[in-house]
Amino acid sequence: MADPEISTTRGFASMEQNKQREIARKGGAAVSRNREYMAAIGRRGGQRISQNREHMAAIGRRGGQNISQNREHMAAIGRKGGEMVSKDREHMASIGRKGGEG
Repeated sequence: MADPEISTTRGFASMEQNKQREIARKGGAAVSRNREYMAAIGRRGGQRISQNREHMAAIGRRGGQNISQNREHMAAIGRKGGEMVSKDREHMASIGRKGGEG
């Protein structure tokens, strides 16, 4: 086993922290300039995480709970849906013909 008090003067780990950060920053900047490469990484990550159906369902539930607490937003959605449906005259006529059935 190596003596922990003896350090090597070679390699990245032996450099001063500021020098390590400078080198790492340059590498990160170079990679992030390649937009196609970064997009591909993002796509792969998205594909991988979206395969976890339980995780995706939990995200959807949290989003739904948050948005449904905004009553004004939900009312606006309902009005917009009602406006769209009421423009469909055939649909509205069929509802009127059914009347109080049910």
